[in-house]
Amino acid sequence: MQDTKAGTPRLAAARIGDDAGLLLAKLHTEGALLNNRALGDFGLRERSFWVLTLACSELGPTQRELATFLSLDPSQVVSLVDDLEHRGLVERSTGKQDRRARIIVSTAEGRRIHTKARAALEACEHEQLAALSDDEAGQLRWLLRKALWGGED
Repeated sequence: MQDTKAGTPRLAAARIGDDAGLLLAKLHTEGALLNNRALGDFGLRERSFWVLTLACSELGPTQRELATFLSLDPSQVVSLVDDLEHRGLVERSTGKQDRRARIIVSTAEGRRIHTKARAALEACEHEQLAALSDDEAGQLRWLLRKALWGGED
């Protein structure tokens, strides 16, 4: 049952309502539902979008780097890249420094789809964080990056 006056679920009053892990999990779960609904229009899901985003970044990520950064099993990344490659959105190329490494790069079509999907996800994020000001949303991102990777950047 939801407290309609404040929008806070009744069970949030329990001690677990302050548990960072639960709060992050709930925020992600609700965001993933919004994101996957929007990404469906482009034949993508969150994980494939993440891979496409990194392929569009011009950082030249390897499959191993993708797996590590996205906290996915390498076999999951292979499957995601296979699907994106089959659709003509990314290509595997040989690494410049390590010829055994497979670099994942976007194609022109991948960049086109990514631009449209990125706009749709920005709208989803704006909807999900509507209770926050732009400054608060920026601070949330900063705090999450700091919690994950430390530093002050």
